[in-house]
Amino acid sequence: MKLLHALLLSSTLAMMAPNVWAQANTIPSQPHLLVKGEAARQVMPDRFGVSVQLVSVDLKTEAARRRVQDNGRQVLALFERNGALADSVKAENLQVSPQTRYKDGTSVFVGISVSQSLQASFADGASLQRFLGGLQASQEVQVSTQSPVYSAEAMLRAELKAEAAAQTRESAKGLAGAYGAKVIGLYSISDVAPDFAYGVQAGQWPRGQGAPPLRNLSPPKPSPAGAPAQDGFSDTGEVIKAGPITYTENVYAIFLIQDGR
Repeated sequence: MKLLHALLLSSTLAMMAPNVWAQANTIPSQPHLLVKGEAARQVMPDRFGVSVQLVSVDLKTEAARRRVQDNGRQVLALFERNGALADSVKAENLQVSPQTRYKDGTSVFVGISVSQSLQASFADGASLQRFLGGLQASQEVQVSTQSPVYSAEAMLRAELKAEAAAQTRESAKGLAGAYGAKVIGLYSISDVAPDFAYGVQAGQWPRGQGAPPLRNLSPPKPSPAGAPAQDGFSDTGEVIKAGPITYTENVYAIFLIQDGR
């Protein structure tokens, strides 16, 4: 039985599979298998975010406030005109504070600063590109883009965890069967790599031969004949490119086993 236990443990380190939940850095005293499950997907982003910072400084608070609000109305209209997703448009409250600068080591009051941040997301790079093309940036209107994201990330991660968990069960059954043993129960399961006597930690687990290939859920659409391939839109030669995003979920499980004979 001791030989069986040792063989199963050494084999597990060379072949791993998926899934998550409660971290357990303890190992059972009875024979067991430690397996890893892994599931991954490639998806194309469907949210392209942008942030616009409005700032105006003036000795007259009302003048600074009026300029910020006027610029804000223009930006919001530009959001709508270029198809910004309605539930993504956000306008923070106006912030008012004194503005100073240092001159000859002394703080000098220069006016009242009024600021506001506006944010929105577009469903594709083309719409974001059109928005940027229509926005007149200045010292009082500053714009920055955000990293594209995938809107269904939470749902996708849940699916990946379920797949990884299923993979751990199959791996455990396969390994136990190869040595004439059988799985009799689950001891622990976690999405955090265990750190104990095995000497294997996060990032060091090899990808098993049985791991599923990486799949792309939303490959880019082919460009029309004769048109250059691109992920964004541009009528000036500039392109907002969006590469695929890879999501990976790992699951680590300890299964109790016994001799099947």
